[in-house]
Amino acid sequence: MEAPDQENPCAICLGGMAAGGGQATFTAECSHTFHFNCISASVAHGHLVCPLCNARWRELPFLRPTAPPDRPLPVSAVESLVARGGTNIAEGLRTAAKVLDERRHRNAVSSVVLLSDGQDTYTMMRRRGPSGVQANNYEELVPPSFARTGADGEWSAPIHTFGFGNDHDAAAMHVIAEATGGTFSFIENEAVIQDAFAQCIGGVLSVVVQEARIAVACVHPGVRVVSVKSGRYESRVDEDGCAASVRVGELYADEERRFLLFLTVPRVEATDGDTTALARVVFSYRNAASGAEVSVTAEDTVVARPEHAPSASERSVEVERERVRVEAAEDIAAARAAAERGEHQEAVEILENRQRALEQSEAAGDGDPMIVALGAELQEMRGRVSNRQSYMRSGRPYMLAGMSAHQQQRATSRQMLEPEEQQTSMMARNSGVRRMIRRGVGSSGGGYMAAAAPVAEASNEATMSYATPAMRAMLLRSREARGASAEQGQQEEQQPMAGKDDAGSSGPKDVNQ
Repeated sequence: MEAPDQENPCAICLGGMAAGGGQATFTAECSHTFHFNCISASVAHGHLVCPLCNARWRELPFLRPTAPPDRPLPVSAVESLVARGGTNIAEGLRTAAKVLDERRHRNAVSSVVLLSDGQDTYTMMRRRGPSGVQANNYEELVPPSFARTGADGEWSAPIHTFGFGNDHDAAAMHVIAEATGGTFSFIENEAVIQDAFAQCIGGVLSVVVQEARIAVACVHPGVRVVSVKSGRYESRVDEDGCAASVRVGELYADEERRFLLFLTVPRVEATDGDTTALARVVFSYRNAASGAEVSVTAEDTVVARPEHAPSASERSVEVERERVRVEAAEDIAAARAAAERGEHQEAVEILENRQRALEQSEAAGDGDPMIVALGAELQEMRGRVSNRQSYMRSGRPYMLAGMSAHQQQRATSRQMLEPEEQQTSMMARNSGVRRMIRRGVGSSGGGYMAAAAPVAEASNEATMSYATPAMRAMLLRSREARGASAEQGQQEEQQPMAGKDDAGSSGPKDVNQ
């Protein structure tokens, strides 16, 4: 699609096609340009040649935007689809790759959304693992064009996967998302699938940063980088430990990324002064709107080196909060691995120990909403991994969606319930979270009261703790639209009943009144 100048009108309706006119345009193979609606109507009437030069078209647009009067057409086309049995995930992704590879005009941001309620029954994905056991090689489902472009390149388009129903392959959906830089969401309640999709789209439509990268260089000659906790994001530490980097990729508007950097600091010398410069951080990225390359250098990070260390020093609240989050995410992955081995009691114990450590953390004592959400999440997971049946039914997808969220620090959908179901579920779980906070803050009542407000929203924040304002706004719009649609449906059902009542009351009146 292009936006031609006003001097080049549509040859069908003779209307202008300037940019910002509110109408989609289509450039044919002969380079003549028309309003999309005009050319679509012409093609619908069997005219497959250019109205200007009579060149016969070999290709018509794969994706067709629709104006309000035409929107029933794609709806009826979708409703006419018939399921013939079987699931071919690989073919669906190959089709998506073909659409992206063969498009004539490329957007600055591209994404693919994959929804599945079954396991791929067409693709053979078996390979022999290190122990000689046959295992599924889910990466074979991903077309090569979705892989990274070069050693330091970005993904061509992330695939955001959604698994719903009791038969979907959560492991496959998770691998596809991880291999392409996307997210995996678990839709336990199929009635809210629209909401989960809307939340994802709210993020995709708000990409503001691409190819983001963080570079860290040690300033003091004795300071060394030991490791970086970066979740799914690729991090590198130079062999000498003098520098490190994290490749972040895309960022939605208002998104944050937090990474833990572990350093070794030398003993202070008499000539070092009162402070030691630790590291210099440079953040580089490409502006998604303008394409401009931007680089921002932060002030050097320094640490005070007093002659006598204070008897009690407070930890950074932000660092402590991130430490607790990272350790919880690591234990969630460990519990999931234990459950996959069939060690469900071990999985429960891992989550219980992490919840106990979380209760004793300084962040829990402050009633931090993220910590409260983590507590609710760990408690929920304990029930879902307690036995094989519950784990296979919902535990695996629930934990994989949680791992996807925490490893990427990006919102995914898990257990998105209807508002009335949210209220019931929240009341059922809040008692356990209240006990956690009461123990975490000690016997005084002040901490518990301060944490009461975060507890009330713990269940919701456990599933949306990374959601941006744009994602929440799109989710709200979806819920409002569903509510309006449901209300309209109820009114339409009541109208025939009202008509029957009117017909019944139209009989002869009682003459004895």
